[in-house]
Amino acid sequence: MEMGGDEMMMTSGATGRIVPVFRSVMSRRALLRLAVALHSLFLLVGRRRRPDAASPAEPGRLGKARSRRRAAEEEDVRRRRALAEEVPMVEDDADVDGRTCGTFVIAGARRNALFCRVWAPAAGAETRGILLIVHGLNEHSGRYLHFAEQLTSCGFGVYAMDWIGHGGSDGLHGYVPSLDYVIEDMEVLLDKIMLENPDVPCFLLGHSTGGAVVLKASLYAHIRTRLEGIILTSPAVRVKPAHPIVGAVAPIFSLIAPKFQFKGANKRGIPVSRDPAALLAKYSDPLVYTGPIRVRTGHEILRISSYLLHNLKKVTVPFVVLHGTADRVTDPLASQELYTEAASRHKDLRLYEGFLHDLLFEPERDEIAADIIGWMDRTLGLQAV
Repeated sequence: MEMGGDEMMMTSGATGRIVPVFRSVMSRRALLRLAVALHSLFLLVGRRRRPDAASPAEPGRLGKARSRRRAAEEEDVRRRRALAEEVPMVEDDADVDGRTCGTFVIAGARRNALFCRVWAPAAGAETRGILLIVHGLNEHSGRYLHFAEQLTSCGFGVYAMDWIGHGGSDGLHGYVPSLDYVIEDMEVLLDKIMLENPDVPCFLLGHSTGGAVVLKASLYAHIRTRLEGIILTSPAVRVKPAHPIVGAVAPIFSLIAPKFQFKGANKRGIPVSRDPAALLAKYSDPLVYTGPIRVRTGHEILRISSYLLHNLKKVTVPFVVLHGTADRVTDPLASQELYTEAASRHKDLRLYEGFLHDLLFEPERDEIAADIIGWMDRTLGLQAV
């Protein structure tokens, strides 16, 4: 999402395609249409709940429609999982030096299938630490191959998971019922990581909305105490509705029509990288969701942003936040506010002049990765003192 101009805009934080949802100054006609739509929806819901309002055939038709939707969703999940398995785990020109990698599926907090990836340093080499990558909204874990190989070459193991509704994981593509579900699934994977790598220091990295997820997770003591620190790239910390009525109706619409897409909205692209090849790779990737944002997903982003803004002073985990000053998807000033307000004793802020949103896909991606690895090295050094 981005605040600015005359609109509140819903964005993936990953796809660069945004959807204007509500005008910041709504006309009387728009307000009337909204009121009529809400009234009609409430009447429809009320009629469906009254036994005498439906013919005997209607329940059967509704059940068949739900079954068809469920079958279509399951088929799409199978298709996406097959595509996720085909994503390369090693770069063509990489010298892996005995490093290993692979994919696996685990049961999430709600027994949903989570598609995961792992890259490990060479067998016999000491694993200096583990980094769990939490991707941004609408993208997937396979996009972080280059960064993962940089990490393993420096002795760090890497895990990454696809969110619910993303990549090869279960769920309707691009639909997130709750960002708290992502935190809970991430915790399941964290349990597995620590079981397989006892006494190895663990870090979390979250990008964009994934950064908001990681930051919120770090506020829970039972997660924070297991971490050496967190890395936030272009985190979605401050996201506010452009008009008070948006905040009022978003919870209602997210309950009534959570999967609804704003198909009629005008889509305009916001560049997220200065590298044309990186943009082409993203927009041609079938695992990257580029459709209109779904109502519940948008509401969840507003909800987590509001929570974070009210709890910045409670952040105590060691962290580094990295942001491009030219980012038009998430707000670099919010990252500065996080740095200022957080109570963490070990914290760092890196602002990159003129850089855009997808820092690890900018032309200077190797410099960004080196900054992250350097911060992890220094953090481990502090813990050893």
